[in-house]
Formats: sequence, structure tokens, C-alpha cells
Amino acid sequence: MRYFQTRILEEAEKFISKLDIKTVRKVFYNIDLAEQTNDPKLFKKLKGEIWEFRTKYNGIQIRLLAFWDKSNGEETMVLATHGFIKKVDKVPKNETERAERIRTRYLNNKLKK
Repeated sequence: MRYFQTRILEEAEKFISKLDIKTVRKVFYNIDLAEQTNDPKLFKKLKGEIWEFRTKYNGIQIRLLAFWDKSNGEETMVLATHGFIKKVDKVPKNETERAERIRTRYLNNKLKK
């Protein structure tokens, strides 16, 4: 059973494309697992409407920030906004703010359609 589906937005795609293939596989493996298990070690709420996909691979902390889109009432969608390599304990404020901007832009574009 899947709890949600994930869509990778453009900025997250660009980030992922710069990772080596083994790291990319691990990131997508963890996203797939998070969709099926709802495990907070893999996917957890950060602040407000922003969540994070968490991957640790070869000692590197990879984060993809995301938000939920439940607007069509049928299926639950999680959209990954962008990614970064986490170097400090807390997720930097500028990263959550960036995710919020991408979320706002996405929702505004969706309303226009």
C-alpha cells in the first residue's frame, strides 16, 4: 500500500541529476520506501507545510524538501521542491524558505489553470 505518491519538481530534478548514480538509486529507494511505510526516519515534517525526504549515503546527508498537495481530493501527492547536502544539524532556514517559495509558486500556477 502506498500512503502517497511523489512528484519531483524541476529544481529537485536538477539537484538529483548532479549526484552519482549509486546516490541517486539510494535517494529513490528511500522515497519509494517512505511512500509505503510512512517512516519518520525517511520522511518527516520540518516546519509549517514543509517536509523532508532524508537519505544518508556514504556519510553524506541528502535532503529533498517537499510539500503535500491534497487538492484534488482523490490521491495524495507529495511534491519534492529541491534538494541539498545537509552539513549542519538543523536544516538551514534559507532552504525551508526556498521550499515555501516553490510551494507558493506551484499552488498559484495550479489555481490559474
